[in-house]
Amino acid sequence: MLIFKQSRYIALLVGVILVSFSAISLLSPGGSAATGDHSIQMDRLNSASHSSVERLLPGAASVLHRTSPSASTSSTITPLLYSAAAKPVHDWTLKLHAGWLTPAKLERTGAARPAAVQPKVKPKPAVVSAAPPQVQAAALKQAAKGTTSAKAKQAVTQQHPPATLFFSRTELLSQEQRAEAAWSYAVSEEDLHLLQKIVMAEAEGEPYKGKVAVANVVLNRLRSANFPDTIREVIYQKKQFSPVANGRLKRVKPNKDSIRAVDAALRGVKEVTDDTYFFLSLTLAQDLTVHHSRTLAKTIGNHTFYK
Repeated sequence: MLIFKQSRYIALLVGVILVSFSAISLLSPGGSAATGDHSIQMDRLNSASHSSVERLLPGAASVLHRTSPSASTSSTITPLLYSAAAKPVHDWTLKLHAGWLTPAKLERTGAARPAAVQPKVKPKPAVVSAAPPQVQAAALKQAAKGTTSAKAKQAVTQQHPPATLFFSRTELLSQEQRAEAAWSYAVSEEDLHLLQKIVMAEAEGEPYKGKVAVANVVLNRLRSANFPDTIREVIYQKKQFSPVANGRLKRVKPNKDSIRAVDAALRGVKEVTDDTYFFLSLTLAQDLTVHHSRTLAKTIGNHTFYK
């Protein structure tokens, strides 16, 4: 009670709360104030409210409606409190609206939005699809086949030298110089075989360059007007090549170096000059007329070549 006497605002607040609860209970559907047939008279409400306040809080009326600080005992309760209690109380309903809070709602109105940052996309590495093993094997086989074909073609080319020889008045021309040729000669299979055999018979134990030089001498005679016009006639000319006379030409079989040397000579490789027409072995030759009558051109191995 001491608290209420010292603080009139607390007493006022408690009185308002009690009156509000009384009004709410009277206005509820279960109370008689909600129907017209059982209405409560205003004076009864006033007296009931007054009595309840006086019973619960003695002296509250004098505190609530004191006209002045000096008049503490002679104060009356004004009908303002009871008329306010008798008036219908507004039914305030708290309506809650649930909703998701998005970043857009939290942003201030009119605030400048930061520029959207594009996420960095790491470029995907280029995917190189490997060929299936079957395709790779086929490619390798084809490449090997191509290499083999190139080698086979080269071998065939080497085994089959030029079929036509081109001559000027003084020399044997290459295949690229055919436009400058004064005349040409078609090499037959028999000519080729005879040329290989004479090289084998004359220079079997000689170095490779000596074999090429012997083939050069035969072709130089073919070109010259002082000798026969075919390879066969040049080789079989009387008293010219000793293997023809002693029969060795028929017995020999050309080896690889002899075949390769003939092919080189037919393609234009020259170990002696185009005006070289004779050769002999000084240790084996019985007739040295050529040695004494011709000009020495070159010596290769055991053979000496003359112009």
